[in-house]
Amino acid sequence: MRIRKDRTAGLIVDIQERLFPVMSGKEELLANCTKLVKGLQILGIPLLVTQQYSKGLGETIPEISSLIPGFRSVEKRDFSCCGSSEVMTGLFELKAENILLCGIESHVCVLQTALDLKESGYNPVVVADAVSSRNPASIDLAKERFRYEGIMMTSVESILFELTGSSAAPEFREISRIVK
Repeated sequence: MRIRKDRTAGLIVDIQERLFPVMSGKEELLANCTKLVKGLQILGIPLLVTQQYSKGLGETIPEISSLIPGFRSVEKRDFSCCGSSEVMTGLFELKAENILLCGIESHVCVLQTALDLKESGYNPVVVADAVSSRNPASIDLAKERFRYEGIMMTSVESILFELTGSSAAPEFREISRIVK
């Protein structure tokens, strides 16, 4: 199934001050999440951002929050973003069907969100090079579970070009600059 711009939204999961520093490959994670956020904005794709228990885990890291004009996050306590009525209402209001997931941790909040989104009739798409966990083995296990559950995985570059659709698209040059 091809992912198109209409009916697509991005969901940035818990990239927070006290979680991010202990993630495996955090530099690559930040670089890829930054590319994804910038690319989705160029393509006009709406974004929702969650924070897990901000009092304990801190705010979304400034490297991400500063990229989003009028930044606002949704506070949550459930591991799955779908446990938040605000997230689910937001996705419904956006008329989103395809939900692009990035963030942390891949084997907990991202996984549970993807499972619940699928169960709720959405098409979760995990941007695999824009998710991480503390332990690399946990990332591998999460990817194995995504495959087992039939949840699509892709890369930042692949999804941005898929959403762009053509080198004739007005956004093509900007997207090309971001992914290189």
